[in-house]
Amino acid sequence: MSSGGSGGAGGQPATHSLAFRVMRLCRPTLHVDNSPLKFDPCDLLFGEDLFDDPIAASHLPRLLGGQSNASALDPADLSYRGRFLLQQPTDSLGLPGLLVLPQAFGAIYLGETFCSYISINNSSNFEVRDVVIKAEIQTERQRLLLLDTSKSPVESIRAGGRYDFIVEHDVKELGAHTLVCTALYTDGDNERKYLPQFFKFMVSNPLSVRTKDTTFLEACIENHTKSDLYMDQVEFEPAQYWSATVLRAEYHSSEPSSLLSETFKEPILIKSGGGIYNYLYQLKFSSPDNAQFKAESSKILGKLQITWRTNLGEPGRLQTQHILGNPVTRKDIELHAVEMPSVIMLEKSFLVGLNLINLVDRVLGPFQVWVSESGSPDEKAVVINGLQTMTLGEVQPHSSLKFQLSLIAVKHGIQKISGITVYDTVEKKTYESLFEMEIYVDLE
Repeated sequence: MSSGGSGGAGGQPATHSLAFRVMRLCRPTLHVDNSPLKFDPCDLLFGEDLFDDPIAASHLPRLLGGQSNASALDPADLSYRGRFLLQQPTDSLGLPGLLVLPQAFGAIYLGETFCSYISINNSSNFEVRDVVIKAEIQTERQRLLLLDTSKSPVESIRAGGRYDFIVEHDVKELGAHTLVCTALYTDGDNERKYLPQFFKFMVSNPLSVRTKDTTFLEACIENHTKSDLYMDQVEFEPAQYWSATVLRAEYHSSEPSSLLSETFKEPILIKSGGGIYNYLYQLKFSSPDNAQFKAESSKILGKLQITWRTNLGEPGRLQTQHILGNPVTRKDIELHAVEMPSVIMLEKSFLVGLNLINLVDRVLGPFQVWVSESGSPDEKAVVINGLQTMTLGEVQPHSSLKFQLSLIAVKHGIQKISGITVYDTVEKKTYESLFEMEIYVDLE
């Protein structure tokens, strides 16, 4: 955290009896011993080759027992030898069981709770009286008051004494933040003085969320912090007219799932420095017809609510902005195959049963259907048999019309039926590439 003071009148620095000291209040970290990796003397005396000799291996328990007794050390022995012998298996981790208070202000991330321990010290030889203290957070968009003692000022702070307090703030904005601490007091010369001090810090984004939406919405949560994050909750709140279902892998277990196991389920760990975990949601329209049309016309899919904890249980929470999906292309009609012969012979006609579906709220048609002649005739593997254009009647709203199309395959092997074109004779609208299907054409 960077800090700044204040100047006196006329640009001259003011002499103050008081001064603020700001420390970040956060949990300690585990102390790691920087000494070389500890070892047991047995590792130096016995190698892997010892087990290849059956005679030596038979004496191994006695040798280990004697060495274990010989290596028993006096707890008061603080010599170099005593400090580098492995007494417990956990000693090799270099963790002596001690905790270390934070030595630096550290990084602050969006969604965390900023907690600061503030001390105002009287460094003069005189008592100061009627101290009014204020602490507030300033961002680019707002100014939040954290502490104000105007209604109950601190009566006095003795010479060499101090007044301590703690402030908290839920971080909800990115970028530069300024902790402004001010004190209005009466000094030893009975002069009323005003002390402002500024402490600046940056708020970074702990996570990045990337989404991919086709039929499903995939949220990729990436950890940008320097510590592991344990995800308590990652929930997708769908926008209006949408419903969302989280898709999870199925784990087969002999014990049936219970409410207790769901409540005490193990949190998901996302490793520090770029660890990634993906969440998959299936989105559906919550209601048909007009709601579906409104949902399709809007790109907003919803938001993600994310809560997590760090290694020592410090909570964090974050709500993403609106997640936007790709625009949905609204179709008027669809064409599906409902009947296809099991065997298709080369240069013999066959019938394909098709279903024309009206997806809108109005009557469509009459229609004309043909197979387009786009591309080279030599490349065409399936052509229409008989009349080149078929006429169909009207199709009622949200209804369908079944018909058959006679085709001939002119090439053997795996071929593709494509180029079926539907033309609305009333709206003068052509629908191309509505239907494609691969078939196998057998020789006689």
